[in-house]
Amino acid sequence: MLARLARRWATLSLVAAAALPLASHASLPPVVDGQPLPSLAPMLEKVTPAVVNISTKTRVQVRDPFFEDPVFRQFFGLGGSPRERVEQSLGSGVIVDAAKGYVLTNNHVVGGADDITVTLQDGRDAKGKLVGTDPETDLAVVQIQATGLQALPMADSAKLRVGDFVVAVGDPFGLGQTVTSGIVSALSRSGLGGTGYQNYIQTDASINPGNSGGALVNLRGELVGINTMIISPSGGNVGIGFAIPTNLASEVMQQLIAHGKVNRGNLGLEAQDITPRIAKVLGLKDTKGVVVTRVNGGSAADTASIEPGDVITALDGKPIRSAQELRNAEGLMPIGSTVKLTVQRNGATRDVTAKLTPEKLATFDGAKLDPRLAGVTFSELSQNMRAQGVAGVGVSEVRNGSRAAQAGLTSSDIVIGVGNLRVPDMRTLQKLSGVNPRQLVLVVSGDDGVRYVDVR
Repeated sequence: MLARLARRWATLSLVAAAALPLASHASLPPVVDGQPLPSLAPMLEKVTPAVVNISTKTRVQVRDPFFEDPVFRQFFGLGGSPRERVEQSLGSGVIVDAAKGYVLTNNHVVGGADDITVTLQDGRDAKGKLVGTDPETDLAVVQIQATGLQALPMADSAKLRVGDFVVAVGDPFGLGQTVTSGIVSALSRSGLGGTGYQNYIQTDASINPGNSGGALVNLRGELVGINTMIISPSGGNVGIGFAIPTNLASEVMQQLIAHGKVNRGNLGLEAQDITPRIAKVLGLKDTKGVVVTRVNGGSAADTASIEPGDVITALDGKPIRSAQELRNAEGLMPIGSTVKLTVQRNGATRDVTAKLTPEKLATFDGAKLDPRLAGVTFSELSQNMRAQGVAGVGVSEVRNGSRAAQAGLTSSDIVIGVGNLRVPDMRTLQKLSGVNPRQLVLVVSGDDGVRYVDVR
């Protein structure tokens, strides 16, 4: 039986040896009956120093009606400062630039954190500086100052194929590094909820909580993806994990380093998938492409003479099969990019060009709504968020020390109601200007779910 096992592994070792760099042959793997067994250890020796543990601390105000009552506070001799609790979380990250100390990770690992600590493989701790985050792709860049860093080279994730072997490396829960292996199960996964722009690598390599932000590498030890999430009914790994491909992560990272945020181009249109019923109503021969439902005046689409009812079948020669694909394509291109759209109208097909422009979002001064909201700026939700079914009004700015800030309103919140009135959009919020209720309570949706914010 041992000889049979050795023969089997001998065959696999030839495949593994071909995939690994020549340097990996410096130390031979163990042998059985004179036959070498394949091992990922030589490759991992180069990869693991670039994978780090990230721990964060976030200070959150504690809402308690008793402690907010001035009589109660005076009776018990409590100070005037609000009570806080400190929330801690753990995740992983990947060093992608050793010279400058850039670490690539997930937005949900470090977004909103007050303190970031990066722990290297050798046990050293480094203070992390948040360079920028992009919630739309769930990516973030942290910078550390340390010597002797080792970075992972990035592979061209477009060359991945279903069936390619991959290895997931993370540093979860403070336990130390964890390595799991598997294959690429699927490519270009989208429509999974959560982030707005999705083009995931699906893998059966275990990606459990705490591995978020870690590395997905090929057998050459090159980074092909940033581990992000799993789909599981129980919360544990069931072989359905997802990673953000490096081609997408690299583009986002470059903008985060340059600007601290991602400046996305926008076509200025909304579209929806074509169902058989819609195809029949519009007189279309098939359900290929997406149908345009709205075009914003003065937008790139308007300049290109695109109209509601047009069917977009391709962008830069690549077929568009869903509205999500179209949102991904335009959202992942920088401002100023020129794209070619293949459009069908009344049975005729034509190509038009459009230059992506910044999305213009209407803003509203909170003081105009109510004097107690001075220092707050509201903004219209992005087209991408509206396309995902998100309703409400975004909070784009909250001035430090303002009443709203003291009440716990943050710049990442979305206002979905005022008192018992629902607020689905900016127009509805503006209609409430000057009402000035005795008690101003905002219903907001944020990272910690839906909550009430009592502004006094």
